[in-house]
Amino acid sequence: MALCTLSGCKYENSTISADSLLDFVDPLIGTGGHGHTFPGAAYPFGMVQLSPDTGLEGWDWCSGYHYSDSSIIGFSHTHLSGTGRSDLMDVMLMPVTGNLKLSPGSKSKPDEGYRSRFSHDEESASPGYYKVRLKDYDIMAELTVSPRCGFHRYTFPESKSSHIILDLSHHFATDSVLFTSINKIDSCTIIGERKTKGWGEPGEKYWSEQQLFFALKVSKVFDLSIAADEQFIQEKQASGKNIKAILNFETSLNEMVLVKVGISAVSAENALQNLSEEIPHWDFNKTLSETQAVWEKELSKIKVGAPDKNKTIFYTALYHSLLAPYLYNDVNKEYLGFDKQTHMAEGFDNYTVLSLWDTFRAENPLLTLIAPDKVNDLIQSMLAQYEQYGLLPVWPLWSSETNCMIGYHAVPVIVDAYMKGYRNFDAKEAYKACLRAAEYDTTGIKCPDLVLPHLMPKAKYYKNAIGYIPCDRENESVAKALEYAYDDWCISIFAEAMSDFESKAKYERFAKAYEFYFDKSIRFMRGLDSKGEWRTPFNPRASTHRSDDYCEGTAWQWTWFVPHDVEGLVNLMGGEDAFVQKLDSLFSADSSLEGETTSSDISGLIGQYAHGNEPSHHVIHLYNYVNHPWRTQELVDSVYRSQYTNSIDGLSGNEDCGQMSAWYILNSMGFYQVCPGKPVYSIGRPAFDKAVINLPEGKTFSIVVKNNGKKNKYIESVLLNGKALNIPFFNHQDIANGGTMEIKMTDHPTKWGVLSPALSSKEEE
Repeated sequence: MALCTLSGCKYENSTISADSLLDFVDPLIGTGGHGHTFPGAAYPFGMVQLSPDTGLEGWDWCSGYHYSDSSIIGFSHTHLSGTGRSDLMDVMLMPVTGNLKLSPGSKSKPDEGYRSRFSHDEESASPGYYKVRLKDYDIMAELTVSPRCGFHRYTFPESKSSHIILDLSHHFATDSVLFTSINKIDSCTIIGERKTKGWGEPGEKYWSEQQLFFALKVSKVFDLSIAADEQFIQEKQASGKNIKAILNFETSLNEMVLVKVGISAVSAENALQNLSEEIPHWDFNKTLSETQAVWEKELSKIKVGAPDKNKTIFYTALYHSLLAPYLYNDVNKEYLGFDKQTHMAEGFDNYTVLSLWDTFRAENPLLTLIAPDKVNDLIQSMLAQYEQYGLLPVWPLWSSETNCMIGYHAVPVIVDAYMKGYRNFDAKEAYKACLRAAEYDTTGIKCPDLVLPHLMPKAKYYKNAIGYIPCDRENESVAKALEYAYDDWCISIFAEAMSDFESKAKYERFAKAYEFYFDKSIRFMRGLDSKGEWRTPFNPRASTHRSDDYCEGTAWQWTWFVPHDVEGLVNLMGGEDAFVQKLDSLFSADSSLEGETTSSDISGLIGQYAHGNEPSHHVIHLYNYVNHPWRTQELVDSVYRSQYTNSIDGLSGNEDCGQMSAWYILNSMGFYQVCPGKPVYSIGRPAFDKAVINLPEGKTFSIVVKNNGKKNKYIESVLLNGKALNIPFFNHQDIANGGTMEIKMTDHPTKWGVLSPALSSKEEE
């Protein structure tokens, strides 16, 4: 049998060094429960996520895989990590033997299709690598990746009828395939195209269609069969909505057949170039070793000392934090813009999959510490979307805007980076884009008219024109208003930096708009109608998913979203004592929710604090602002123990492109940024005896913890570079400069971090 070879092959298994941090990463964490992660091979911030698909419908199959399944449909090249919506799953391959079946079959009846049963006992995953035995065919499948390419290694049994199925019609149930094509260009190479319509914005002429080209090379000459609409045809090229290609060959016992797939959003030629430049050989282990080395470098940016169980939780969280955003330009720097034209990413790499409603809170602040080279790239990617599309991104996905979630949270990401000194972008243009995001203005946005109300909600008009958002005129009015107030605060400090003092005053005023929604009689944020009256009836634990005054939450969770003006919120509550009492009640309240369509996103409940969803993520640290830092310490400790575990369902909610994990990374080192845009960290409860952040230019910032232990969850004292730190806050520049923080722990609450009133004797007890 003829072979397609470019160089020699090495088939021995790649080994990871004994002290490798990769040993502490388990990509299967989060694939159960509601984590929505995928277990397959990925590259840090890469374009390709090569992973098995086990299911194509249902909320817990957003990544295509759920640990509860026992059969695999195949291996596709693009996936979302931890999202609450599904998309992608492009270019799916499945190796099989025997009589061909053109449909995938079902979970309940796998024998009716080409899918195969598998056992988790014969499945393994690590950064950049996935392996599983397909029981029905006795085929061992191994996967690895480069930034823009997937690399498959299939070990076949002896068979005169071995096949690899390329199913271009494969898609999630809520998506649709618009067009696919396939063309065999030589004895070992196929190129093709796939256009799909999924999560992106609605509109005529498929404005948000996702365009993907691929180039596929096989290490072995194959005969090609093509099926269109489940019927075999004679041609060697075809196009349509339901196209499958079957690569046919004979195999000897334990013969390895390798497949390389490059992808591009621009052209098949670019996909071929990506493949030829990133994987110009047939050495699977070489690509695997190179990808493992990159993962080792990325994971080494933070070193922690802890028992192996906690290290696995930590480094898996760090791994998940380094998956998104996704690279979106080819090796020649071309990418498909939001105007559906080809652009050059000059001086930066272009990125997509920015889950900003989630990630502005912790994931993006984490990247300012451990991936500063990516920060400017992300902002320039945002500004490119602004130039091509007319607005900063909300939730961009492959050259289309999903417009998912609320707020305009590109603003805090840009402002936080600027305030931390990352300024390798056009600051004036960025400021202009931030101002544009906050205004109600439908002109110049390059999208169908049907989309405009989603991209430019009338809520912006109301908050600017009348000062508040009436709940009888706009859905999710309270949540939108609170997030707009925060985003507008970010604009106010950017305005000051730009010496635009008129806008500074304007947006400072808008930033106070949260006060309109606070009902002092019940001390909750509450919907206010166009007559200025409170919405009735009112129930703080009521939830009607995405169809009430809140967003994926209740009044219990949203009342606390004033990260930019905690002092103002404290005053609204009636002072520090009243604030603490109310905050305590959040964690002790009955955890039940009420309503016929309660949001599944409200999860990880401690009382009514919902750690499984993002609006709650800053709340525990509010105790530091009201002289109760020991409550922050003990509650952070509680979250560690109840919400993050070394298990398949080890996440209490959707991973959301790194946000859930980034919360753990920052807090487990001992701090958290409550208000991105304000480069200040709040100190909590460090989980490890030592954590070292490896910074650019050889600098390090170390957190050394003494007397750490399960019972010793309270802080006795803190030294920052040898000087006593008596407040529970420190600045980003303290980390950026490099240095050491020494934290001494004890088993009881202390007066450390109390800014004014001392602890009462009752509190000390």
